[in-house]
Amino acid sequence: MCSTVTPAQRILAKVRSLVLVSAGGFGAFSALSIYNENEDFYDNIFMPLVRKLDPETSHNLAIAACKYKLFPKSRFVDPSSLQTKVLGMDFENPLGIAAGFDKQAEAAQTLRNIGFGFVEIGSVTPLPQTGQEKPRVFRLEESEALINRMGFNSDGHEVVHQRLVYLRNSEAGKNFKLGVNLGKNKTSDDALADYSKGVELFSDVADYLVVNVSSPNTAGLRDLQEEKQLKNLLSTLIRVRNSLPPEKRKPLLVKISPDLTVDQRKQIADVVTDKWCRVDGLICSNTTTARPSELKGPHVEEAGGLSGRPLKMPSNELISDMYKLTKGAIPIIGVGGVSSGLDAYNKILSGASLIQIYTTFAYHGPPRVTRIKRELDEHLKMNGWKSVAEAVGKGVSR
Repeated sequence: MCSTVTPAQRILAKVRSLVLVSAGGFGAFSALSIYNENEDFYDNIFMPLVRKLDPETSHNLAIAACKYKLFPKSRFVDPSSLQTKVLGMDFENPLGIAAGFDKQAEAAQTLRNIGFGFVEIGSVTPLPQTGQEKPRVFRLEESEALINRMGFNSDGHEVVHQRLVYLRNSEAGKNFKLGVNLGKNKTSDDALADYSKGVELFSDVADYLVVNVSSPNTAGLRDLQEEKQLKNLLSTLIRVRNSLPPEKRKPLLVKISPDLTVDQRKQIADVVTDKWCRVDGLICSNTTTARPSELKGPHVEEAGGLSGRPLKMPSNELISDMYKLTKGAIPIIGVGGVSSGLDAYNKILSGASLIQIYTTFAYHGPPRVTRIKRELDEHLKMNGWKSVAEAVGKGVSR
């Protein structure tokens, strides 16, 4: 018995074929664009599609893509001008990914392959905790900014440490710089013990350790920046660090807030340059609770820390202030509002020896890493600097 194909069925079959061919063509085009680090593709097609998802979902997808190595290794070769020595270590380039992106140590190897000169994990808390209730991340697209109130969501010390041990024991995990950012548990009443545990545990896998006392999303955490509490905290952690075997005594940094007053900045500078509390570096800065008048979007009034373009100038001012107050004696990692090579260059002139990004990576994807490095190299050469180190602090009047 012969079956009869109706005109409608023929049309439907053609539509299916067209959809399959189109999908295949778009898939091939997308794969080629990702392989070639096509910035226009990311900015005009891929990232706008990603932003159709809620921010935390898109972040989790980015981590999964890194975890399963879906992003290709960058073919950009770092120029010699970007090589620098900080904290007693040689960096292939000064651009790192800030804490907050790879909180659970799942994406570090791919982030390194994308072209970051170093990766900072965390913040990591001693015990696992889920963080604040969702939704807790909000985009302000017109301002190219994020507001987050994640609240140190963490898989905990043991799980993150095991991931890093596995990474360090692999061939790929031996040749890049890795920092671990330490936090305290929300319900803990002993911050000193929480941070001490982190220093002891992660010293075998980290190249440097960060004491995060400036997140606005854990109640009372920023009080640890107060002079007396900070002295007690840092002097204790330095003793803990110095009690470890020599090969485990890693540089200790402290991450501070852009919302500090002039007096608070002076007090912190006095503490971190004191011989008993002297840290190896500062990270300037964490997110801000300020809401500049130029912010736009429906989520402006959401509670949490603001990052991205609006943080650029407050971060630069903090870098410059701390560079002057410490007389350039303590290396600074500058973070906040970096989306171009010029932004990175200005942070270096303000006193930063290394640079970190986060929000611009969330908005623009991997090609922005290459762009920032290429443009930074151009700005250094245009202004007569042979290296990053030569330009550090040269924009600061003393």
